[in-house]
This record gives sequence, C-alpha cells and structure tokens, in this order.
Amino acid sequence: EPLRKHRAAAEELLARAGRDGSFLVRDSESVNGAYALCVLFQKHVHTYRILPDDEGFLAVQTSQGVQPKRFKTLPELVSLYLQPSQGLVTTLLYPVEREETAVSDDRDYSDGEDEKPPLPPRSSSTSTPPGPDTPTDRYKVHREKHLILDVYLAELTKIGKSQKYTLSVDVEGGRLVVMKKVKDNQEDWITYTHDKIRQLIKSQRVQNKLGIVFEKEKDKSQRKDFIFASAKKREAFCQLLQLMKNKHSNQDEPDMISIFIGTWNMGSVPAPKNVASWVLCRGLGKTLDEMTVTIPHDLYVFGSQENSVCDREWVESLRALLKEQTELDYKPIAVQTLWNIKLAVLVKPEHENRISHVGMSSVKTGIANTLGNKGAVGVSFMFNGTSFGFVNCHLTSGNEKIARRNQNYLDILRLLSLGDKQLSSFDISLRFTHLFWLGDLNYRLDMDIQEILNYINRKEFDPLLKVDQLNLEREKNKVFLRFAEEEISFPPTYRYERGSRDTYVWQKQKATGMRTNVPSWCDRILWKSYPETHIVCNSYGCTDDVVTSDHSPVFATFEVGVTSQFVSKKGLPKSSEQAYIEFESIEAIVKTASRTKFFIEFYSTCLEEFKKSYENDSQSSDNVNFLRVGWSNKQLTTLKPLLSEIEYLQDQHLLLTVKSLDGYESYGECVLALKSMIGSTAQQFHTYLSHRGEETGNIRGSMRVRVPSERMGTRERLYGNTDGSDSDPSISKNSYNNPAYYILEGVPNQSAAAVSPELLPSPTSANPQAAKPPPPSAGARSKPPGAASGPPHPRRQVRAISEESSSEDDGGACVVGAQGGGVGSTLNRPPPDFPPPPLPKGALEMVPEAPFTKPRTLYPDLAEVRIPAAGPAAHGDWLLHCISPPQALWGSSSSSLSVGESSVGEWLQRLGLERYEQGLLHNGWDDLDDITEEDLEEAGVHDPAHKRILLESLRQQQQQK
Repeated sequence: EPLRKHRAAAEELLARAGRDGSFLVRDSESVNGAYALCVLFQKHVHTYRILPDDEGFLAVQTSQGVQPKRFKTLPELVSLYLQPSQGLVTTLLYPVEREETAVSDDRDYSDGEDEKPPLPPRSSSTSTPPGPDTPTDRYKVHREKHLILDVYLAELTKIGKSQKYTLSVDVEGGRLVVMKKVKDNQEDWITYTHDKIRQLIKSQRVQNKLGIVFEKEKDKSQRKDFIFASAKKREAFCQLLQLMKNKHSNQDEPDMISIFIGTWNMGSVPAPKNVASWVLCRGLGKTLDEMTVTIPHDLYVFGSQENSVCDREWVESLRALLKEQTELDYKPIAVQTLWNIKLAVLVKPEHENRISHVGMSSVKTGIANTLGNKGAVGVSFMFNGTSFGFVNCHLTSGNEKIARRNQNYLDILRLLSLGDKQLSSFDISLRFTHLFWLGDLNYRLDMDIQEILNYINRKEFDPLLKVDQLNLEREKNKVFLRFAEEEISFPPTYRYERGSRDTYVWQKQKATGMRTNVPSWCDRILWKSYPETHIVCNSYGCTDDVVTSDHSPVFATFEVGVTSQFVSKKGLPKSSEQAYIEFESIEAIVKTASRTKFFIEFYSTCLEEFKKSYENDSQSSDNVNFLRVGWSNKQLTTLKPLLSEIEYLQDQHLLLTVKSLDGYESYGECVLALKSMIGSTAQQFHTYLSHRGEETGNIRGSMRVRVPSERMGTRERLYGNTDGSDSDPSISKNSYNNPAYYILEGVPNQSAAAVSPELLPSPTSANPQAAKPPPPSAGARSKPPGAASGPPHPRRQVRAISEESSSEDDGGACVVGAQGGGVGSTLNRPPPDFPPPPLPKGALEMVPEAPFTKPRTLYPDLAEVRIPAAGPAAHGDWLLHCISPPQALWGSSSSSLSVGESSVGEWLQRLGLERYEQGLLHNGWDDLDDITEEDLEEAGVHDPAHKRILLESLRQQQQQK
C-alpha cells in the first residue's frame, strides 16, 4: 500500500533507513491517482513516476521509445523491480515500512458545555464545498486543453453564437456599439451608453475572453462574453472602455479600501441583541479613535465558530447590525459553512460591481479528517484587480495537542480550493495579493495557571506572549510561514465564565476526568501579503461587553491598497514598444536528497500564459540533504508582459515554482515584486522557497524589467512614506532549522542592501514588529481624489471578436470606472534573510569558506551597493529612488546608446539596419558601449558590411562624447 506521505516526509524516511536499495511507494504530488517509486542509492533519492493508463494499468514512466511494462496492481509492479537489471538505478532491496503512530485519544469535541460535538444546523443554505484542485501532469494538461477547446467550439456552433462581432468604443460620445452581420450582409447593432456598462470580468482560464455586464432594467443585468484575437487585444479594448468611463463618470475608483475582520467562538449560544462593540472595534487592545470609528468600512468579514444559528438568519442579523451602525445596506457576497463554522463577507453597496470571481471551499479536520466539527471554511474573490482570500478555522483543542493543530493548519493550506485555478502549483498562501487567516486556532499558553492569572491581573502580557504556543511554533517555522500578526495588547480571550468578563474558568469536568484550560489567546487574526504592497493594521483587540460565550469576540481593521483596470496616459502602445522581463541568472538551494534536474515555471497576471525555463545547467551539493541548482541566461526565458507602462508594471508580481524533471513535482515556490526590478541594469533578488507551508530552501538571482522610454512615467497617486514602515511586519527570526541559509554564501538581499543597518532585524530578535504609522484621519477611508484622465482617444474599433453566451464567472476582475495606476507603496517588503544567526556547533556539514566570504562573481553588483547612513533622511532617499522619474531609473542620459531600447532602435533605423534590433535587445545589448564584432555576430549580424557600418558608427559616437 502506498504511503500517504508527501515528498519531503518520504525522503526523511529513506534517509533514516540509510541503506542502498531502500525503497517506498508514495502518492504523487503532481498527478492525481499516480504514484512515485522512491529508491535510495549512494545517499541520494531517485524518483520514478508510476502512471495509470486509460485501462487502469500501472507502469513506471520510461524514456521515449522504451516500451513500458504494465501491471494490474502495485505489488505486481514492485515484485518485478525486486529482481536485478530492470532499468532502475539499483535493485529494490529493503522496503521502508510506514511509521507506527502511537494510539492517542483523537476525540476532539467542542470546548462548549456539551460532551458530544453539536450536529450541523439543518439549513438548506449550508453549501457543499467543491473538492480540491486535481493536479495533472503535462500530458494530461495538453489533452485536457484540446478537450475543452473542442467542447467549447461545439457549444458555440450549437447555440449559434459564433458570429463575428465588431466592438466600437466612442470615447468622446461615451458609447459602446456592438455590431454583428445578419442576413444579406446587413448589419445589426446595439448601442450601450457608458452608464449602462456595469463591470468588465477578465477570464483567468481563457486569457482572451472578456465578460461585459450590462444594466438592463433596475437591479437587473445581463452578461455577454466575447472572445478576442489575443489577450493583448482584450487588454487594449479594456483600456479604451475604461478611458471612456473615466471621461464621463464622476466616480473615481478607490486605490485603498478598509476591511473589518472579526472572529468569535459563540459557544453554541445565539448572539445577544447588541454586539455593536464588535463591529465598532470598541473594548480592549488597539482600538479605533472616536472619529475613525464612525466611518463605514468597505468590506466586513465575519468568522464564527460553534455558531448554531442558521445561515440565512445569521447573515440577516449581521446586515441589520451594519444598517443600524452605518445606515447602509451591505450586500452579502459570500457565505460559506462547515457545520457550525461560518464565514460571511459583506460589501458596501457601491462596491458590489467591483467584486468578481467569488470562490468558496471547506476542509474537515475533525476525527479522522471526516468530522466537520473542526476544520476551515474559505472565501476568495477579486476586488477590481486585487485578489483576496479569507480563511476561518477551528483547530483541535487541548493544551497538549500542538502537533495536531500544526497538522490541521498544513492540511487546510493544502486542501482548501480557492483562487485562480491556473495557480494550482501554489498553496493558498501564494495565490492571493492579500490572504487573511482568522479563527479559534486553539493554541494555548505553556505556563502554570497561577502565574498566568498573576500576569493578567497586572496587565503584563509580554511574559505570556513569550510562552504562547502559536508564537513559539511560528518562530520555529512550523506554521504560518511569513504571516504577520499585529501586536497583542489585550488579555486572553478564552476561557471566561459565561455572563461576565471578570473571571476565567480554567477547570472543566470531562468524562475522562478534570480538564485544565488555561487562559489563552485562542482567537487570532493573521495575514500574508505579496511583497511591496500596501497594508496597515489599524486596530486589533477584543470586546469586553459581549458575555454570552466563554470566548470574547476579536476584531481587526486594515487599510489595504488595491489596483484597478489600468489606463495608459500615453495612448495605446505600438507593437515595437514592448517591455521585457529578463533573467541573467538564477540560483536555488532546495531541501532534497534527490539529484534530478529542475526547471522553473513563471506565472503572472501580466503574462498571456505561464512560461517554463530550460533545465538547470549547473548543480552541486555540499550537504547530502541539500542541492544547489543554477540556471544561466541561456536557460532562462525572456518574459513579455501584456502592457509595457511603468505604472502598470510596478503593481505586478511574478510567481515562481521550482519543479523536478523526474516527477514534475514542486520543490519550492516564491513570489517576486517587479517594482524593484525595473531599470536599465540588472537587479538582485533573494527570497525563501516554501512548499506546502514549509520552508524548503531559498532562491536568488539577477533580473531586470526593461521598460521602453516612451512608456516611462511617474505615479500621480502614491502612499505617503511613513517612518519605519518599510520593513515587513511578518519578519521573523532567521531559521535555525534551515541549513540552506548557511550553504548559500552570505550575500545580502536587495532589502538588506538598501536599508540602513539599524533597520535590519538583529539575528537574535524574535518577531520584531514593524513600526506602525499613526491611525488615519477621518478622511482616510473616504475615496482618494482621482488621477487625471489621459487625453481622449479618437474613436477606435477592435474587430474580429466572437461572442459566447455564458453565466460562467471566471477570469481576472476589473471593474468599469477604474483609474489607471494602483498601489505605489513599499510597506510590505520581503524580510532580509541575512545575516544568519550563529550555527549550533556541529549541526551541519559546512562549506569550507566562512559564511560572509566575498560574493561570487554571479552577483558582482552586490559588492558595490552602498548602504546609506542611518536615519530617516537616507531611508527616504532610497525610497524616492524606487519611484523616481525615468532618467533616474534608466541612469545617465549622457550616452544616447545607453538610455533604453528605443534609442538602440532609433540608431539602427537611422542606419537602415532596424532588422537587427530584436536580436541585439534579446541578447541584452541596450547599452552598446562595449559591444564587439563577436557580440554582433551572436546577435544575428552576419553580413560583414553591416558589421563594419555598426562598429564605425559606434566609434564615432564614442569620439563625440
């Protein structure tokens, strides 16, 4: 029977076995229903995929041209490879048995008064969650794409909607004309005025598909889907339509919204009539001031556990509560339930048409992972161009069940099916611009009860937070890797005597004896955001007047940057004005005993489709459990973003996953912000890799985002620089348990190089908090002033579009009325990973050189980075550099040949040799000062006469300097 273990755990079992020929069979991580045969040989793990065919037979995947041997069952297959000379690296000799798990009391009942878990409410509104995404291998993906396409076209033909449409946008007149040809070459058209276009919904699955939601009658709408020739055509049309809306609409799109998040274990008792203090953030801890508290939030997210109220009644009570406090009719956009765990999301009515791609899911982690009294519910959606995820969970109770809670978290992270399905290679912590995780996490305090009570009475929370199980597990990187939590300044929210908040009840009589429940911060709110995005937590506390449950409700509020449909202020780009994302080199260290080859996949909403690199061309190991792999420039693909404007690119992120060639399984994923990579010279990046919630190594490299000079510009709206806010609130202590940090030479990453030493976390500090900006003024939550619209475009037409009628709500969201540009903040930078803490003696097989040796030539520029003097002035100067005007980003303009790619093109055009522009730019020659005859040849200039013309022209240019 195959082990239900993931790859890393299987490798650990084989390493413990230690003998050549040790083997096991586990489930494949990349193909549903497939297996992986893992064999230990010369201290390395070799992996072979076992794939089922269409008839259900199993076979070890072979190289092309080799006939696979098919078997009905796994034991039959294994028995063949127990014999010598069957094509494996070694004969299978020693099966590795599954670990014996100690029998424990897995009963995990409610912490309420009942001994048995409450039954789920009998409500027809309780939703059945969709199953988790089913990963597929590359062959199945290929086949599936063709299948979808065939069905898709067949449906279009069947319903007679495959005609060609012409969409015409009259920017000045504020009209969209949809025209199609009917019989006898006559044309039929419908005109929509700008105020009748409610929303644009970009498909994520089909990159050239766009849904347009039109207003029909009062409170009624109709959606029409159109297929464009390409994703770029779709984007051009969206910009034109947006420009029209901006010109004629008085409503600006927000670039910042406020979010209320609440979590409450209701103790299986209905809520009291008045819980206003919860939504008004009144009580204990970090609360909002009296002026700010009166401003309604844009989103309200309510997570509840042990909530016995039916869904409909619960949502209506929340709407009534918000109506009473804000005089607004908030719209429920999602309600997801698993037994008595509920998550409800409500939005301001004015934002209803800014929400799309709503997804819901749930995961059971109760007894044997089948009982729903413990587990999680999740909701995801797009707000304009920004993706959000929310998870509400109720984890295993009991002081001593830390490992079980950790496993609950990892199961939820892996199995919750939310967000863009194209990102199935990434767990939910990387699928969203902003992910919020809330609930009764049930982590307790490891301290004597009397000591805890004494500290609470003296309002001294720091000693208690040091023994908080969640904080301790986070420091060890066991759970919530790189998540952030606002500082706790309120007393433990559990376990109170019901009816009062004066007394903690810490003993409970159970059937198994007396159970101790020490006062603890069970109820928590954490978050994780992409690097270089704007997010500030303005409150985090609990109520002190809601007493029906043994838990107090917890609240938090956030100010979050959002992006909208981008509109260029420079008109639609020419085909020659293309930005490029180029990699000079990438090096990764992955935690594995395998010695296979690897490739990288790149994902981003700014790309038409995901891209792959070639396999790594360098590989070495200083430690049997870690592998260093490298890709040079020729192995890495150049990426072409859909749009080339700097304002657009500064808001984009790139997701990377490092996958093996033998099993197409991921060994680590990460996210990079493009903002810091824009410029004429290569920039260094360095960040950690994670897989299934665990740190699995790190990755660094050299890349640049080249923007054509015609598309350069500065932002009109930026978040103000708040002192000290440049550091990431999720920075945690460097990993003592991650040897990858010590195998990689001590090269500071881009954040560490740019920030003064005093702003870096000390190696011994645990969880330093970022300095928080002051609370916003009363106007902070009102809509910011809109950026000026660009010059009006002449009437344009986008032709050859087919329409598809569909109620499907897939694809990237963008809402009509959005202004160009979005978040310009630098508040959420990746944490500096260097310098590392001192190594425990003998913990590792160290490389010979010291950890802070001179950087390798792979990163020559890092040695020249100047660290500015300490103090806010230097820090501010560096921030200004990140958002500086074109000339600062592109360097000195003294040489017309080193300004940007457009100058190279113009120079070639003057010489009549523009045909060589693409080859020169592809090889990185946007600065031609040092180019040689050999370089020209490599770039495709083979004609000797042309080479002479180019080199002579360059020589004359240099003489003129």
